[in-house]
Amino acid sequence: MADNDKPLIWIHGEVKTPPFSKAARLEAGFLLRRLQLGERLSLPWSRPMPSIGARCHELRVNDENMTWRIVYRIDSDAIVVLEVFQKQTQKTPKAVVDICKKRIRSYDTVE
Repeated sequence: MADNDKPLIWIHGEVKTPPFSKAARLEAGFLLRRLQLGERLSLPWSRPMPSIGARCHELRVNDENMTWRIVYRIDSDAIVVLEVFQKQTQKTPKAVVDICKKRIRSYDTVE
């Protein structure tokens, strides 16, 4: 990792095979690496999640038979991964939004 790369801080979740297919795991890793390098991703790969908080986004990874979401926040010094989950509905579940907000509050008070 270069000096100006942002580290990934995993608060919750992981990207591994299984349950991700190898192709989906590689895509997730590629997209996360682009974020670490400071690239701003937009649709179709990522969308803002202001309902969770400022600088929060949802990374979209399509797998063979399902869709994965990786909720993250872009901080000045890191990419903070808040949750990894299988997307089953059009709307992000309220429970996911609530737990991500809680994790942000917890992370910010420790930081």
